[in-house]
Amino acid sequence: MTTIDAPLGAPDPTTFSTPAPGSNLMPTLGGGWYSDHTIFSSEQEAIFERMWFCAARSADLATPGAFKKVQVGRESVLVVRAKDGALNGFLNVCRHRGAMLCTEESGTVKRHLRCPYHAWTYGLDGKLFAAPNLGALTDEAGARIDRTEYGLLKVAVREWLGYAWVCLAADPPSFEQEVMGAVTERLGDANAVDSYAVADLAVGRRIVYDVAANWKLIVENFMECYHCATIHPELTEVLPEFADGLAAQYFVGHGALFGENVQGFTVDGSPGLDTIPGVTSEQDRRYYAITVRPNVFINLVPDHVIFHRMYPMAVDRTVVECDWLYLPDVVASGRDLDRSVELFHRVNVQDFDACERTQPAMASRAYRNGGVLVPSEHHIVEFHQWVEARLRA
Repeated sequence: MTTIDAPLGAPDPTTFSTPAPGSNLMPTLGGGWYSDHTIFSSEQEAIFERMWFCAARSADLATPGAFKKVQVGRESVLVVRAKDGALNGFLNVCRHRGAMLCTEESGTVKRHLRCPYHAWTYGLDGKLFAAPNLGALTDEAGARIDRTEYGLLKVAVREWLGYAWVCLAADPPSFEQEVMGAVTERLGDANAVDSYAVADLAVGRRIVYDVAANWKLIVENFMECYHCATIHPELTEVLPEFADGLAAQYFVGHGALFGENVQGFTVDGSPGLDTIPGVTSEQDRRYYAITVRPNVFINLVPDHVIFHRMYPMAVDRTVVECDWLYLPDVVASGRDLDRSVELFHRVNVQDFDACERTQPAMASRAYRNGGVLVPSEHHIVEFHQWVEARLRA
């Protein structure tokens, strides 16, 4: 067994197991990485609060005053559509005495955000607009309160693929490298994702899953297909190569080909919906899966896109919000989406059930030193090394 230093004061279970010399098995993280609250707290600070985090679908914030409350690491964050059409992000904390400004998950205000405690009121740009007796309030120097200085604390916001991404870091990392670059790295072409016009699609269905498992178990599950033949009978009927255990993400630029008699990415292989016009002949009848760390999975097929956003809430709880995106005309016309949605909904339920079965064992002495990865899972080693490096940094 090889022991690594526990990150940020975490206990000893943060270990890698070591296979026998000459083995083609690779070690995993120890169980403590998935069950220890100290490690999870470190991940909140070092990963979720420092990286670009996908927060909300932009179309859900279509009008000025529309807001969405999102948990990002340890922070509650508000994403708000401003009067000029731009999206702003703020920590959801009143600058007076720290009350949560918005308690609803989402909604629309007319012109201002108003704290329900003492009625301090902020503009959609975050600037302090009003407060009881505001004209009589002064700072330590005796000057009237600076409405900008006492405004809401801003966070960085970018819009891409029709989603709002936020970053809490004082000096955000490059969006082009960390987010766009992750998609390019997987597809092998900077322009490949443009074919799907994701920002122009409409949400045909949204399902929210509350998963009793650590976020890393969900990421690892999505990255590999060694389990596909065991728990995904419908998926392997549509994508026969997945029955061999190699996931699409194992190969740069590779998309899994539909089965010979499969007509569409549906639960029974029947025809799907209208093909997205920009999809190329090389992309047709293929499925591409992309992981954008730390919280996004993107699934591309010719007639729709399945977009997962993970919200790690606790060491053993992750909320996953999944959007099925189609051409706007398909959604507006009321076309039957059930067979299309059902395929990946079943995949999600099957995957999340597996993760929930795994989570209790992460605290067991049997998994204290971790397990092993077979050759078709070797790419997960890089994910483990990335997590460990982020915590050390």
